[in-house]
Order: sequence, then C-alpha cells, then structure tokens
Amino acid sequence: MVVDADAATAEVLTLTHRRSSERWAITALAREVGASRSSLAARFQAAVGMAPMAYLTRLRLVRAAGDLAASTRPLAEVARAAGYDNESSFSKAFARHHGQPPGQFRRTHRHRLDTTG
Repeated sequence: MVVDADAATAEVLTLTHRRSSERWAITALAREVGASRSSLAARFQAAVGMAPMAYLTRLRLVRAAGDLAASTRPLAEVARAAGYDNESSFSKAFARHHGQPPGQFRRTHRHRLDTTG
C-alpha cells in the first residue's frame, strides 16, 4: 500500500505496472522520473515498504501466477511476459516466491478453476 507517495514514487508505480516486462534497473527508473537512484530508492521504500526492484519482481511473479492459472500459454511465453529471458531463471524466481515451480502451480490452480466454474 502506498502512503503519502511523492510524484516520483507514483510515477515509478505507473511505469512498472504499465511496462513490467521491460528490463528495468533502478538507474533507468530513476532517470525516467528525474530522481537520483538513492533518493528514489529511499522514497519508494518509505512509501511502498519495499525496494523498487523487489516490488517489480513481486509484481511480475504475481502476474505470471495469474497467467499460469488462467491460460495455456507455454512457459517460455509466460516467462518472457514476466520479464525473464529464460525459463530456468523464471522457474527459480517463481518457486522462491510462490513455494512451488510454475508447472506444478499451473496444474494445481487450473484444476481449481476447472472445478469451480
């Protein structure tokens, strides 16, 4: 939750939500919003409760989980849409965040969707 977000933090949130699959780095985000890296990182942390890159990673992996549960897109496509160049990196990050590999997550959550309507 964002509390008392300044304009730079709000703009970073907008950028990361609109363009989450891009190859962002804190330097590029700071440049986009006209702030220094350290200033942006501190302000973002204070407003959102986590670092900008941690927020972006979480956003990507949550979106990927939704994609896995709701589609039959190949894992490589889901990984690319989540900003990962390869399935292996994506699978490791996904398992760390969600507690299970993407294929298992898909099977578990597709079954739930299929049986609930």
